[in-house]
Amino acid sequence: MADYHFVYKDVEGASTQWDDIQRKLGNLPAKPPAFKPAPFEPAPDPDSAPKDESWIDKKTEEELEDLEDDLDDDRFLEDYRKKRLAELREAAKIAKYGSVIPISGSDYVREVSQAPQDVWVVVVLYKEGFPECELLLQCLEELAVKYPATKFVKIISTDCIPNFPDHSLPFLLVYNNGAKKAEYVGMRSFGKRCTPEGVALVLCQSDPVLNDGQSGSNTSRKSVLEGVRRRFIEKVVTEHEDRDDGSDSD
Repeated sequence: MADYHFVYKDVEGASTQWDDIQRKLGNLPAKPPAFKPAPFEPAPDPDSAPKDESWIDKKTEEELEDLEDDLDDDRFLEDYRKKRLAELREAAKIAKYGSVIPISGSDYVREVSQAPQDVWVVVVLYKEGFPECELLLQCLEELAVKYPATKFVKIISTDCIPNFPDHSLPFLLVYNNGAKKAEYVGMRSFGKRCTPEGVALVLCQSDPVLNDGQSGSNTSRKSVLEGVRRRFIEKVVTEHEDRDDGSDSD
């Protein structure tokens, strides 16, 4: 007996006349769209990309150094390459600090005396368990975050100088270009109320010790001191406003 339900199918994926009729009657789902492969696109050639500022911005420090002799014919791009390279190097220098770095006696010459010439180094001699040392270290930690281009280091006093007297702690030293520029003995150097802003003002009285990395390494003492004072005033105003808000809500 013939099987009247048998439907002849063409090659796989092809639609027969019978399928078309059944789709019109709603007995079969709609025919899927024909497969079309994506148009072929060759992989981009880095050497064919337009050479402009954005092309320079995508380069790493090493890649920019390798381009030193390749852009001599384009004075604009060569100047922009040098500018971008300086920015990357400055950013790398800033990223190196940002906290008070603990060092040992054997590290002192390398980390302090041999620091880069354009970097100011603030050294604090301290001992664990001394409240005055802990307070000053808290202030320096805050300054290290605000001024990441200045190098802050801390060292146990007797690890730095054998038999260093405890009554002189904390002991602060400032170095630049391998030479000692200033020293501060004990908390009396920073007033009765030791605050990060007060410490910053003391450090910058004679030299532009604090560097936030945004103004360059040749910033004058006057401009740095003005910036420190501005931060101090902003904090005082903010604290005053916070106190006023608190009193209004009571």
